[in-house]
Amino acid sequence: MKNNSFHKNNRRGEGRPYQSRPKSTEAERRPSPLGAEPVSGADDESNGTVVGRNAVRELLKSGRPIDKIFVRRGEREGSITMLVAMAIERKIPVLEVERQKLDAVACGLPHQGIAAMAAQKEYCTVDDILAIAQSRGEMPLIVIADSINDPNNFGAMIRCAEGAGAHGIIIPKRHAVGVSPAVTKASAGAVEHMAIAKVTNLAQTIADLKERGIWTYAAEAGGQPYYEADYRNPCALVFGSEGEGVSRLIKETCDFVVSIPMYGHVNSLNVSTAAAVIINEAKRGQMSKQ
Repeated sequence: MKNNSFHKNNRRGEGRPYQSRPKSTEAERRPSPLGAEPVSGADDESNGTVVGRNAVRELLKSGRPIDKIFVRRGEREGSITMLVAMAIERKIPVLEVERQKLDAVACGLPHQGIAAMAAQKEYCTVDDILAIAQSRGEMPLIVIADSINDPNNFGAMIRCAEGAGAHGIIIPKRHAVGVSPAVTKASAGAVEHMAIAKVTNLAQTIADLKERGIWTYAAEAGGQPYYEADYRNPCALVFGSEGEGVSRLIKETCDFVVSIPMYGHVNSLNVSTAAAVIINEAKRGQMSKQ
Protein backbone atom coordinates (compact mmCIF):
# COMPACT_ATOMS: atom_id res chain seq x y z
CA MET A 1 0.00 0.00 0.00
CA LYS A 2 1.28 3.43 -0.83
CA ASN A 3 0.80 6.57 1.27
CA ASN A 4 0.01 10.07 2.32
CA SER A 5 -1.85 13.39 2.33
CA PHE A 6 -5.61 13.95 1.99
CA HIS A 7 -8.04 13.22 -0.79
CA LYS A 8 -11.60 12.02 -0.96
CA ASN A 9 -13.15 10.53 -4.05
CA ASN A 10 -15.55 13.33 -5.07
CA ARG A 11 -17.74 11.20 -7.30
CA ARG A 12 -20.12 10.45 -4.44
CA GLY A 13 -20.62 11.00 -0.76
CA GLU A 14 -18.79 14.33 -0.26
CA GLY A 15 -20.30 16.66 2.30
CA ARG A 16 -22.47 14.03 4.04
CA PRO A 17 -21.89 11.25 6.53
CA TYR A 18 -21.50 7.72 5.23
CA GLN A 19 -24.72 5.77 5.21
CA SER A 20 -26.05 2.62 3.65
CA ARG A 21 -27.47 3.38 0.24
CA PRO A 22 -30.53 1.50 -1.00
CA LYS A 23 -30.39 -0.67 -4.07
CA SER A 24 -31.51 1.11 -7.19
CA THR A 25 -34.43 -0.26 -9.14
CA GLU A 26 -32.09 -0.96 -12.03
CA ALA A 27 -29.74 -2.87 -9.76
CA GLU A 28 -32.59 -4.97 -8.46
CA ARG A 29 -33.48 -5.94 -12.02
CA ARG A 30 -29.87 -6.64 -13.03
CA PRO A 31 -28.58 -10.19 -12.38
CA SER A 32 -26.02 -10.07 -9.56
CA PRO A 33 -22.52 -11.42 -10.24
CA LEU A 34 -22.22 -12.07 -6.51
CA GLY A 35 -24.27 -15.21 -6.84
CA ALA A 36 -21.95 -16.73 -9.40
CA GLU A 37 -20.68 -20.23 -8.89
CA PRO A 38 -17.39 -20.56 -6.97
CA VAL A 39 -14.36 -20.64 -9.20
CA SER A 40 -11.99 -23.58 -8.98
CA GLY A 41 -8.38 -22.97 -8.03
CA ALA A 42 -5.58 -22.41 -10.50
CA ASP A 43 -3.02 -25.07 -11.26
CA ASP A 44 -0.44 -23.56 -8.89
CA GLU A 45 -2.80 -23.44 -5.96
CA SER A 46 -3.23 -25.76 -3.05
CA ASN A 47 -3.24 -29.48 -3.70
CA GLY A 48 -4.50 -29.87 -0.16
CA THR A 49 -1.06 -29.87 1.47
CA VAL A 50 -0.94 -28.03 4.79
CA VAL A 51 2.46 -27.66 6.47
CA GLY A 52 3.65 -26.39 9.83
CA ARG A 53 2.40 -26.94 13.36
CA ASN A 54 0.08 -23.93 13.63
CA ALA A 55 -1.43 -24.53 10.21
CA VAL A 56 -2.05 -28.24 10.87
CA ARG A 57 -3.56 -27.46 14.28
CA GLU A 58 -6.07 -25.02 12.75
CA LEU A 59 -6.80 -27.52 9.99
CA LEU A 60 -7.63 -30.19 12.57
CA LYS A 61 -9.86 -27.73 14.46
CA SER A 62 -11.67 -26.69 11.29
CA GLY A 63 -13.14 -30.13 10.62
CA ARG A 64 -12.04 -30.13 6.95
CA PRO A 65 -11.56 -33.70 5.68
CA ILE A 66 -7.95 -34.90 6.05
CA ASP A 67 -6.58 -37.88 4.15
CA LYS A 68 -3.40 -38.43 6.19
CA ILE A 69 -0.78 -36.67 8.30
CA PHE A 70 2.97 -37.08 7.85
CA VAL A 71 5.22 -36.69 10.89
CA ARG A 72 8.99 -36.68 10.78
CA ARG A 73 10.38 -39.81 12.39
CA GLY A 74 11.52 -39.08 15.93
CA GLU A 75 9.40 -35.89 16.26
CA ARG A 76 6.82 -37.26 18.72
CA GLU A 77 7.35 -34.54 21.33
CA GLY A 78 6.03 -31.12 22.30
CA SER A 79 3.13 -29.79 20.21
CA ILE A 80 3.60 -32.62 17.70
CA THR A 81 2.35 -35.05 20.36
CA MET A 82 -0.83 -33.00 20.81
CA LEU A 83 -1.43 -32.82 17.06
CA VAL A 84 -0.94 -36.55 16.64
CA ALA A 85 -3.41 -37.17 19.48
CA MET A 86 -5.98 -34.91 17.77
CA ALA A 87 -5.48 -36.81 14.51
CA ILE A 88 -5.86 -40.21 16.16
CA GLU A 89 -9.03 -39.03 17.89
CA ARG A 90 -10.44 -38.16 14.46
CA LYS A 91 -9.23 -41.52 13.11
CA ILE A 92 -6.85 -39.82 10.66
CA PRO A 93 -3.86 -41.98 9.60
CA VAL A 94 -0.55 -40.68 10.97
CA LEU A 95 2.55 -41.81 9.07
CA GLU A 96 6.09 -41.46 10.40
CA VAL A 97 8.47 -40.65 7.53
CA GLU A 98 12.07 -39.61 7.03
CA ARG A 99 12.90 -35.93 6.62
CA GLN A 100 13.49 -36.28 2.87
CA LYS A 101 9.95 -37.57 2.36
CA LEU A 102 8.47 -34.77 4.46
CA ASP A 103 10.51 -32.17 2.57
CA ALA A 104 9.07 -33.51 -0.69
CA VAL A 105 5.50 -33.51 0.65
CA ALA A 106 5.93 -29.91 1.86
CA CYS A 107 7.36 -28.82 -1.52
CA GLY A 108 10.35 -27.23 0.19
CA LEU A 109 8.34 -25.15 2.68
CA PRO A 110 9.46 -25.12 6.34
CA HIS A 111 7.27 -27.85 7.82
CA GLN A 112 8.37 -28.04 11.48
CA GLY A 113 8.18 -31.81 11.32
CA ILE A 114 4.55 -32.18 10.22
CA ALA A 115 2.40 -31.93 7.10
CA ALA A 116 -1.18 -32.90 6.31
CA MET A 117 -2.88 -33.95 3.10
CA ALA A 118 -6.36 -32.48 3.18
CA ALA A 119 -9.22 -31.83 0.82
CA GLN A 120 -8.54 -28.69 -1.20
CA LYS A 121 -10.04 -25.58 0.40
CA GLU A 122 -13.11 -24.51 -1.54
CA TYR A 123 -13.71 -20.96 -2.65
CA CYS A 124 -17.09 -19.48 -1.79
CA THR A 125 -19.22 -16.79 -3.45
CA VAL A 126 -19.48 -13.18 -2.33
CA ASP A 127 -23.08 -13.89 -1.39
CA ASP A 128 -21.74 -16.51 1.02
CA ILE A 129 -19.58 -13.85 2.68
CA LEU A 130 -22.56 -11.52 3.08
CA ALA A 131 -24.54 -14.42 4.55
CA ILE A 132 -21.83 -14.95 7.18
CA ALA A 133 -22.18 -11.33 8.29
CA GLN A 134 -25.95 -11.68 8.41
CA SER A 135 -25.74 -14.88 10.46
CA ARG A 136 -23.59 -13.07 13.02
CA GLY A 137 -25.92 -10.09 13.13
CA GLU A 138 -23.09 -7.80 12.06
CA MET A 139 -22.50 -5.19 9.37
CA PRO A 140 -20.41 -6.72 6.57
CA LEU A 141 -16.66 -6.18 6.82
CA ILE A 142 -15.03 -7.44 3.62
CA VAL A 143 -11.39 -7.34 2.56
CA ILE A 144 -10.59 -7.13 -1.15
CA ALA A 145 -7.08 -8.04 -2.37
CA ASP A 146 -6.34 -6.39 -5.71
CA SER A 147 -3.71 -8.55 -7.45
CA ILE A 148 -1.53 -9.46 -4.47
CA ASN A 149 1.09 -11.92 -5.69
CA ASP A 150 3.27 -12.65 -2.68
CA PRO A 151 1.98 -15.68 -0.72
CA ASN A 152 3.54 -14.45 2.53
CA ASN A 153 1.77 -11.10 2.22
CA PHE A 154 -1.54 -12.73 1.33
CA GLY A 155 -1.25 -15.26 4.14
CA ALA A 156 -0.44 -12.53 6.66
CA MET A 157 -3.39 -10.48 5.38
CA ILE A 158 -5.72 -13.45 5.88
CA ARG A 159 -4.48 -13.78 9.45
CA CYS A 160 -5.03 -10.06 10.11
CA ALA A 161 -8.51 -10.13 8.57
CA GLU A 162 -9.58 -13.20 10.54
CA GLY A 163 -8.22 -11.76 13.78
CA ALA A 164 -10.16 -8.53 13.24
CA GLY A 165 -13.41 -10.38 12.60
CA ALA A 166 -13.71 -9.73 8.86
CA HIS A 167 -16.37 -11.88 7.21
CA GLY A 168 -14.46 -12.77 4.07
CA ILE A 169 -11.84 -11.90 1.47
CA ILE A 170 -12.37 -11.35 -2.25
CA ILE A 171 -9.58 -11.97 -4.76
CA PRO A 172 -9.43 -11.79 -8.56
CA LYS A 173 -9.39 -14.99 -10.58
CA ARG A 174 -6.27 -14.01 -12.53
CA HIS A 175 -2.97 -12.23 -11.84
CA ALA A 176 -3.05 -12.91 -8.10
CA VAL A 177 -1.96 -15.59 -5.67
CA GLY A 178 -4.64 -18.00 -4.51
CA VAL A 179 -4.82 -20.35 -1.53
CA SER A 180 -1.57 -22.31 -1.75
CA PRO A 181 0.41 -24.26 0.86
CA ALA A 182 2.68 -21.22 1.28
CA VAL A 183 -0.33 -18.95 1.87
CA THR A 184 -1.82 -21.43 4.34
CA LYS A 185 1.43 -21.58 6.31
CA ALA A 186 1.90 -17.79 6.27
CA SER A 187 -1.63 -17.37 7.63
CA ALA A 188 -0.72 -19.65 10.58
CA GLY A 189 -3.85 -21.63 9.81
CA ALA A 190 -6.21 -18.63 9.77
CA VAL A 191 -7.20 -19.54 6.20
CA GLU A 192 -9.16 -22.47 7.66
CA HIS A 193 -11.53 -20.00 9.33
CA MET A 194 -11.80 -17.42 6.54
CA ALA A 195 -14.26 -17.40 3.64
CA ILE A 196 -12.48 -16.54 0.38
CA ALA A 197 -14.28 -15.71 -2.85
CA LYS A 198 -12.67 -15.63 -6.27
CA VAL A 199 -14.26 -13.39 -8.91
CA THR A 200 -13.65 -12.79 -12.60
CA ASN A 201 -14.21 -9.01 -12.58
CA LEU A 202 -13.11 -7.25 -9.41
CA ALA A 203 -14.30 -3.79 -10.49
CA GLN A 204 -17.78 -5.10 -11.32
CA THR A 205 -17.94 -6.93 -8.01
CA ILE A 206 -17.07 -3.73 -6.15
CA ALA A 207 -19.72 -1.82 -8.10
CA ASP A 208 -22.27 -4.47 -7.22
CA LEU A 209 -21.33 -4.35 -3.54
CA LYS A 210 -21.94 -0.60 -3.63
CA GLU A 211 -25.40 -1.16 -5.07
CA ARG A 212 -26.08 -3.45 -2.13
CA GLY A 213 -25.33 -0.79 0.45
CA ILE A 214 -21.66 -1.49 1.12
CA TRP A 215 -19.26 1.44 1.18
CA THR A 216 -15.87 0.85 -0.39
CA TYR A 217 -12.50 2.22 0.72
CA ALA A 218 -9.33 1.97 -1.36
CA ALA A 219 -6.15 1.99 0.73
CA GLU A 220 -3.87 4.08 -1.46
CA ALA A 221 -1.64 7.12 -1.66
CA GLY A 222 -3.15 10.58 -1.48
CA GLY A 223 -6.17 9.64 0.58
CA GLN A 224 -7.91 10.75 3.73
CA PRO A 225 -5.98 9.66 6.88
CA TYR A 226 -7.43 6.27 7.73
CA TYR A 227 -8.21 7.29 11.32
CA GLU A 228 -10.42 10.19 10.14
CA ALA A 229 -12.67 8.03 7.94
CA ASP A 230 -16.12 6.99 9.15
CA TYR A 231 -16.48 3.21 9.08
CA ARG A 232 -19.84 3.04 10.87
CA ASN A 233 -21.46 1.25 7.97
CA PRO A 234 -21.06 -1.93 5.90
CA CYS A 235 -17.48 -1.78 4.58
CA ALA A 236 -15.28 -3.28 1.90
CA LEU A 237 -11.58 -2.42 2.22
CA VAL A 238 -9.41 -2.68 -0.89
CA PHE A 239 -5.66 -3.32 -0.70
CA GLY A 240 -3.43 -3.31 -3.76
CA SER A 241 -0.45 -5.26 -5.01
CA GLU A 242 3.02 -4.93 -3.55
CA GLY A 243 4.48 -2.93 -6.41
CA GLU A 244 1.58 -1.09 -8.05
CA GLY A 245 -0.88 -0.57 -5.22
CA VAL A 246 -4.59 -0.40 -5.97
CA SER A 247 -5.16 -0.24 -9.73
CA ARG A 248 -6.54 2.97 -11.22
CA LEU A 249 -9.86 1.45 -12.27
CA ILE A 250 -10.44 -0.12 -8.86
CA LYS A 251 -9.49 3.12 -7.09
CA GLU A 252 -11.92 5.11 -9.23
CA THR A 253 -14.66 2.58 -8.56
CA CYS A 254 -14.35 2.92 -4.77
CA ASP A 255 -16.23 5.54 -2.75
CA PHE A 256 -13.27 6.75 -0.71
CA VAL A 257 -9.49 6.62 -0.59
CA VAL A 258 -7.76 6.23 2.77
CA SER A 259 -4.06 6.33 3.62
CA ILE A 260 -1.72 5.69 6.52
CA PRO A 261 0.36 8.86 7.05
CA MET A 262 4.08 8.10 7.12
CA TYR A 263 6.42 10.05 9.42
CA GLY A 264 9.71 8.26 8.85
CA HIS A 265 12.04 7.87 5.89
CA VAL A 266 10.11 5.06 4.18
CA ASN A 267 7.09 6.09 2.12
CA SER A 268 4.92 3.00 2.51
CA LEU A 269 4.17 -0.08 4.62
CA ASN A 270 4.07 -3.72 3.64
CA VAL A 271 0.56 -4.42 2.38
CA SER A 272 -0.24 -6.94 5.10
CA THR A 273 0.95 -4.51 7.79
CA ALA A 274 -1.17 -1.73 6.31
CA ALA A 275 -4.12 -4.12 6.15
CA ALA A 276 -3.76 -4.95 9.85
CA VAL A 277 -3.92 -1.26 10.77
CA ILE A 278 -6.88 -0.31 8.59
CA ILE A 279 -8.99 -3.46 9.04
CA ASN A 280 -8.83 -3.14 12.83
CA GLU A 281 -9.71 0.56 12.65
CA ALA A 282 -12.70 -0.24 10.43
CA LYS A 283 -13.87 -2.93 12.86
CA ARG A 284 -13.54 -0.49 15.77
CA GLY A 285 -15.64 2.03 13.87
CA GLN A 286 -18.34 -0.54 13.12
CA MET A 287 -18.48 -1.72 16.73
CA SER A 288 -18.85 1.85 17.98
CA LYS A 289 -22.18 2.03 16.13
CA GLN A 290 -23.55 -1.29 17.40
